[in-house]
Amino acid sequence: MFKDRLFPQNKVALGLSQDLYKSITELPIISPHGHCEPSWFSENKRFPDPAQLFVVPDHYIFRMLVSQGVSLRELGINPIDDSDFEKDPRRIWKKFCENYYLFRGTPTAMWLDYSFEKVFEIFEPLTPENSEFYFDQIEEKLTLPNFLPRALFDSFKIEALATTDAALSDLKHHTNIKNSSWNGKVIPTYRPDSVVDPEFSGFRKNLIRLGELTGEDTSSWEGYLTAHRLRRKFFKEVGATATDHGHPSARTENLSLAEAETLFKIILKGKFTREEADKFRGQMLTEMAKMSCEDGLVMQIHPGARRNHSNEIFNLFGLVKGFDIPGATDYVSALKPLLDVVGLSTEVTIIIFTLDETSYSRELAPMAGVYPALKLGPPWWFFDSFEGIKRFRESTTETCGFYNTVGFNDDTRAFCSIPARHDVSRRADCAYLAELVSTGRLRENEAHEVAYDLAYGLAKSTYKL
Repeated sequence: MFKDRLFPQNKVALGLSQDLYKSITELPIISPHGHCEPSWFSENKRFPDPAQLFVVPDHYIFRMLVSQGVSLRELGINPIDDSDFEKDPRRIWKKFCENYYLFRGTPTAMWLDYSFEKVFEIFEPLTPENSEFYFDQIEEKLTLPNFLPRALFDSFKIEALATTDAALSDLKHHTNIKNSSWNGKVIPTYRPDSVVDPEFSGFRKNLIRLGELTGEDTSSWEGYLTAHRLRRKFFKEVGATATDHGHPSARTENLSLAEAETLFKIILKGKFTREEADKFRGQMLTEMAKMSCEDGLVMQIHPGARRNHSNEIFNLFGLVKGFDIPGATDYVSALKPLLDVVGLSTEVTIIIFTLDETSYSRELAPMAGVYPALKLGPPWWFFDSFEGIKRFRESTTETCGFYNTVGFNDDTRAFCSIPARHDVSRRADCAYLAELVSTGRLRENEAHEVAYDLAYGLAKSTYKL
């Protein structure tokens, strides 16, 4: 791969970029938010095959192929109603290789090429003609001890990795990791969507289960909130340092006790309007923020994804199949009720992400630039690319600086892409800092300190890792 990829090519800025990158490239990886499976590290079994490692779990890959007419079935995605569905890894891999040209110029291609070269030591470009060679080479390495999940984790220099776990999870895999002789740090994150979103499938059954797990009466408002406190405590005991909330909007509410109780009763009856469901989700974001003031868990809000845009795909294949689409999001009005309650507190950290880039300079950077509780999450999902990171820095730095942001997270289900994604982030930030230095907006010694913080320090301190 081109050694100076993503760096500016004028001599002064290029030299600065190289020096900055050299100073941080060997830093450990802090991965504070993602979707890797804890079972990988608990069981430490080999990854099944190249297709299961690279293609099947990664919606960045299969959504592009689907856009060109490849079916999800051809890519090994199991239909909900087909328990006898069998994956043919070589056929999946062949289809992937035949269409690899579709990723030209995308960050996905950069991540994949990095993984093939740096992890599996395959240096020739992937083509349909060498697909069998690639498959066999990767398959052979996956049989080796140093390609087991824990060994790869260590070789990637991951210092800490946080998974995302449902509120009702027993966290058995995290407990097994914690009790093992391996010293890798893999921790859970409290994701309560299934028990705070009235429109979530099985919501009322989930509330009953929440009550069973905690011994609380989740049919009462007080018991319901107490149950959340107890689950958060359990997650924290197993190592969690953060919560995560994937809501359709950034709406928050600050209802009185009587209003909240009344709304909760409506929700429990199941005969609520869409407005009432959204209002309840908004109230629960505020309640979760207040709980974070009590227990210290960092709060992450990931709003703005219009989930499961294709009804047909959702009905056939279920969640997370590449059809979640960004939507415009109002933050100034939506977050005000929550910020009226905790915005000036130094006892809580609330990290806001967005899929609506237009809001960075207009709303999010100005708010993070004044409210102590609010921090900006890095470019997320569709925008964790060189261009996305560059736009993020250009849109936010002048208003909220670097230290109201929280470093980088990879937000991935594709394990081997973690070092690749962090490398892109580090290169993009070094390129941006070099431009600031070369145009007299930042001193060189300051750029080195900022580069360290963006690559490592901010994520480690913000997420208490």
